[in-house]
Amino acid sequence: MDKKRIWEGLRPYVLIAPAMAGIMLFVMYPVGYLIYLSLFKYNLMNKDKSKFVGWDNFTQILGRGDFYKALWNTTIYTAGVVVLTMLLSLLIAVWLNKKSRFNSVVQAGIFTPHVVSIVSISLVWLWLMEPNQGLLNYVFKLVGLPPSAWLQSSKTALISIIIVSVWQAIGYYTLIIVAALQSISPSIYEAAALDNASKFKVFYKITLPMISPQLFFILIIMTIGSFKVFDTVQVMTGGGPNNATTTLVYYIYGFRTTNIGYSAATGVVLMAIIGLLTFIYFRLLSKKVHYQ
Repeated sequence: MDKKRIWEGLRPYVLIAPAMAGIMLFVMYPVGYLIYLSLFKYNLMNKDKSKFVGWDNFTQILGRGDFYKALWNTTIYTAGVVVLTMLLSLLIAVWLNKKSRFNSVVQAGIFTPHVVSIVSISLVWLWLMEPNQGLLNYVFKLVGLPPSAWLQSSKTALISIIIVSVWQAIGYYTLIIVAALQSISPSIYEAAALDNASKFKVFYKITLPMISPQLFFILIIMTIGSFKVFDTVQVMTGGGPNNATTTLVYYIYGFRTTNIGYSAATGVVLMAIIGLLTFIYFRLLSKKVHYQ
């Protein structure tokens, strides 16, 4: 009996031990080592000159204009991608809410970009947005609109990156919202119809609150993912022109060999920003989420 009691007490810890080991190895250790590196001036090309500098890397970050430029670009990119993706996904999901064979085909079609590699998608859009031979400017000429410089201009480059990211992500989040809409009990809508509620009131008072957990999840996931954007920028613009599309992760990537400590410190700042935003979201919006 004593052995059985001991095993019953230890069993939960034994069962979660593999998962905790993975978290410690692949999450906690990298984060701890990142913080450790941020306190050093560490040159990957010459490790002998590495030295402890304390908070100097963080002081240097706060005094550099290129960091604030990258932070601003990342903020604009995140706001654009999150707002546009959520709005368009919600509109398309409402349209695809009814179960039919046509809607099933459309759902499979719009989900396809999420399955394809973002590098492949970026290369395709790189050709579409080519100023002279690209398909988009060709269509613009056909309808009488002036061509756009797209990725070649600092005024339109970041917008172009946002368009590609929204197009790639919209299908996945549309399916999440469609699933949420179809899980709402029809009896709720029948009760609203008996009360002669308008379509706008039904959508605002019933539909949105009922799918608010999924919308909140999408908001959190998309904000974190957008702040960490790298692939699209690397393939399509390389941070240019004139640093117009340099995001925080791409900014960190730029110091990967010359000053690992500074890159690590910027990574710690990015982690703190994402953590702060997540805390604010939960603090301000979690009470407005209606769980069934």
